[in-house]
Amino acid sequence: MTVRFGVVGCGVIHGTHADALCSIEGAKLTAFTDVVPERAKAAAERYGALAASTLDEMLDHVDAVCVCVPSGSHSGIAVQAARAGKHVLSEKPIDVNMQAAWAMVQECERSGVKLGVVSQHRFAKDIRSLRDAAQAGALGPLVAGDCYNKWYRTQAYYDSGDWRGTWKLDGGGCLMNQGVHYVDMIQWIMGGVRSVQATVRTVAHERIEVEDMANALVEYRNGAIGVIQGSTATYPGLAERLEVHGKWGTAVIEADRFKVWDVDPAAAQAGFYGHGVLKQPAPNLAVVSAPSGATSSDPSAVWAEQHRLQIEDFTKAILDDRDPAITGRDALKPLEVILAIYESARQGGRRVELAADRFP
Repeated sequence: MTVRFGVVGCGVIHGTHADALCSIEGAKLTAFTDVVPERAKAAAERYGALAASTLDEMLDHVDAVCVCVPSGSHSGIAVQAARAGKHVLSEKPIDVNMQAAWAMVQECERSGVKLGVVSQHRFAKDIRSLRDAAQAGALGPLVAGDCYNKWYRTQAYYDSGDWRGTWKLDGGGCLMNQGVHYVDMIQWIMGGVRSVQATVRTVAHERIEVEDMANALVEYRNGAIGVIQGSTATYPGLAERLEVHGKWGTAVIEADRFKVWDVDPAAAQAGFYGHGVLKQPAPNLAVVSAPSGATSSDPSAVWAEQHRLQIEDFTKAILDDRDPAITGRDALKPLEVILAIYESARQGGRRVELAADRFP
């Protein structure tokens, strides 16, 4: 069986999806559509696919869609596709407000189709290893988790599209657009967020409605604390970074690769760390002298491969009739954290609690 895919939206990210689909067994890139017909035609010519003039037309030729349009338009397209019986893989974030995101989840579940949301960094080998090790107790009880996403974007970047930097379609700035991936990583590794206290600013860009700098204090559900920092105003831009601290050890990941893995050997030998769950550090983490599993010095190449792995997983989820590795419900969690940060900032840094079981 082959899953026929259509790509909705032919902007910056569409080529990553299209290239991946062309390399995945069981997937077939079938069609493109875009509100600018010339973009769809150009993509279709490049990949030998159909250029559909409307989403309805495209849905007649596909089994699944990749939603690659501005963030605030994700839900509408996903709901329309789900009602037509088509599976949906949406770019991040799932949408820009919780009502729209929840509508996506509900409609896909009601229609019996798969819903996945791109969070390709979860497919990075070192991040997955850290999450498994941290949750298994390899660092000891977790006490702190920090996330730093200090990038740089020029004014021309925001001026390049009338949707960029708007609340309606971008949904936010350095956190919602650029930072959502690593917000997802830290909440996933730490086991969920209980509360946030935040300040956000627009410090370096003009003609945008959203933040280009954000700081948040975080309390996790396990009692640990931490920091989330995001920026598109830190020239020249730094590698994204995760720092996870347990009672007896520390792990640091930079640009999806381990920089530090260090556990107190005395604690390990005394049988303290891991509460008996692990007797030694997780595989490949005992000694970290260089990033493990690196195949390219070009981050975009690494991220493209992680995209491919997620799209491949989504294809197999359809073929095997199982949940994808990252579901729509999973994608609600980082969105909820970011929206809570914005709410805290609007209220002058007041602590905002996140509901433990908000969605039935």
